[in-house]
Amino acid sequence: MNIADANFTMNGDLDLSLEWIPCMKDIRLKDLPTPIRTTDADNFVLNFVKRMIQNSKRASAILINSFDALDHDVFQPFAFEFPSLYMLGPLQLLVDCIESNDKQIKPISTNLWKEDQHCLEWLDSHDPNSVVYVNFGSITVLTIDQLVEFAWGLANSNRPFLWITRPDLIIENSAVLPPEFLAETKERGLIAKWCDQNRVLAHPAIGGFLTHCGWNSTIESLINGVPMVCWPFFAEQHTNCWFCCNKWGIGMEIDASVKRSEVERQVRELMEGDKGKEMRRKVMELRDLAYEAVAAPNGSSYNNLDKVIKVLGYAT
Repeated sequence: MNIADANFTMNGDLDLSLEWIPCMKDIRLKDLPTPIRTTDADNFVLNFVKRMIQNSKRASAILINSFDALDHDVFQPFAFEFPSLYMLGPLQLLVDCIESNDKQIKPISTNLWKEDQHCLEWLDSHDPNSVVYVNFGSITVLTIDQLVEFAWGLANSNRPFLWITRPDLIIENSAVLPPEFLAETKERGLIAKWCDQNRVLAHPAIGGFLTHCGWNSTIESLINGVPMVCWPFFAEQHTNCWFCCNKWGIGMEIDASVKRSEVERQVRELMEGDKGKEMRRKVMELRDLAYEAVAAPNGSSYNNLDKVIKVLGYAT
């Protein structure tokens, strides 16, 4: 953004609105990626990002897992300095197109844990748009107190839920849920260690997603038309959350402190309320635009992929 360096004086005011970032008017300081918020000029991650940005200017092609209809105004300011930037997303939809056209291609699994196939069978027994899917990704960790607040918020919402609790979800401990919670929700909740997230989000029973707002989870939720309740943890998740809640209107944010009453309220609103219905309408519109982006022969991402192939010299 042509800014050599920016020094933020925090003073504890993470709710400070910023006016000078293109296409992100009124974004708060706490909505910026965590490495950018640092006041330490020697921060390793910040300096790594700065070096990567400079190195990227020499790249033949920079590939972005987004699409023009979603992020055109965000990436337009970079067009002059990064002429080799191509939006090819959503990449999952490109993969799906390739697999459907060539049955001999085998997808490469990138999951860190063994998938629980029972999740999909369990979802088959539920009505459309009735289940809340909960997954905080492969890196986010919770405290015991946060786990308990999320658990009782889900229980008190009285909604069916599928909750992925990987073994290392809790800081310095295993993800052990309160026995009273398990007894209360045994008829309407399923706890699993891992799953094929894209297939779960594509299941008609899923009506909402409680997520950490990592980009993979965000884009997978979008392409499957699933609105979100967002609880960002670190890195770029806060920025993704801001876009979901303020720019695209497909998400609601839970405060970092996590209170069961707020979890319950937002889950109910997501699944039953007027705001949830409006979020579902908007995310379905974005879903349709995502499919248009990868469609041949005129989709923006489809055409950008063709350009990248030519840039890299693989065109016949």
